[in-house]
Amino acid sequence: MLGEERPIWGIHMGRDFNTRPIDESFVAIGWSQVGDLARIARDREAFKAAVAKTYPDIKPGAIPVVAGTLFKFACEMRPGDRVVYPSKIDRKVNLGLLEEGYQHRAEEDLTPNVRRVRWLKQIDRTDFSQSALYEIGSAVTLFQVRSNAEEFVAAFEGKPLKTADVDAELPDGASDNADETTEDFIIKRLKSNLSPYQFEKFVAHLLERMGYRARVTKASGDGGVDIIAHKDELGFEGIVKVQCKQTLATIGEPELSQLYGHVQTGEFALFVCLGTYSGQASHYARNKPNIRLIGRDDLVRMVTDHYEKFEPRYQALLPLKRVYLPSVKISEDVFD
Repeated sequence: MLGEERPIWGIHMGRDFNTRPIDESFVAIGWSQVGDLARIARDREAFKAAVAKTYPDIKPGAIPVVAGTLFKFACEMRPGDRVVYPSKIDRKVNLGLLEEGYQHRAEEDLTPNVRRVRWLKQIDRTDFSQSALYEIGSAVTLFQVRSNAEEFVAAFEGKPLKTADVDAELPDGASDNADETTEDFIIKRLKSNLSPYQFEKFVAHLLERMGYRARVTKASGDGGVDIIAHKDELGFEGIVKVQCKQTLATIGEPELSQLYGHVQTGEFALFVCLGTYSGQASHYARNKPNIRLIGRDDLVRMVTDHYEKFEPRYQALLPLKRVYLPSVKISEDVFD
């Protein structure tokens, strides 16, 4: 039985880690130049001094932040503590238990500071409430889950999750992960607020806003083709046969093969889903010039690209607003 008073640690690791944390059962942080953290006295001031010595150019305000992260990872996390790792590669939230104490791997540049984890389960991000996703979407590398702890305890114990607050207020600092939180919101809405047939209507509307003419086939007996789209007014040229799957699961090659069986010479196939595609499915599509795959990432990008042309009902379904963030420092002489 998981002790309710034990902390729940959230940790972020970059895309460079790929699937290694799950495959090799660990979580890790960087700052390799500090060396073996076990050699530093188990005291926050000692960690601050080590960081300041290792990185002489670091800003004074950043020293306690970095030192605090290293101290918590090496000294405060204990075997048996729960760990939440939101993976950027597969968009899953991984739940596990710490198994061992701190380890240092000097030969590893990317993963020198390691804690071993026994992973218990993977849960799709959209199964969590928006406020829970905001909390684990923090820009901080290592943190304790507090505001939504009960929801994550329920996830560890296999109990139903709270998923109703899709309109939760964006907290301070969440703009650092604006793309990720926007994707969560859009996918959650398309999954939870539409029936499968309504999702087909939405995809048809999106295609129309991209310049196609599209019609949804009958709700049953369509043979795997949900939408017929074309560029010309009469529908004689460039026929696109579309299948829509309102699923977060991974689509495999058999589903693509079924759709492709309905495509005639000179026609095209388009598969649209809320999830991802297996390696075999992606390979299948790459070897056929007239089939395209639209998964979670591409669908969100298409929605945001054409959002301003949506009908009011679909803008109400996906209430979004444009956010401008500084990305490049502009020289002062630009306006001279």
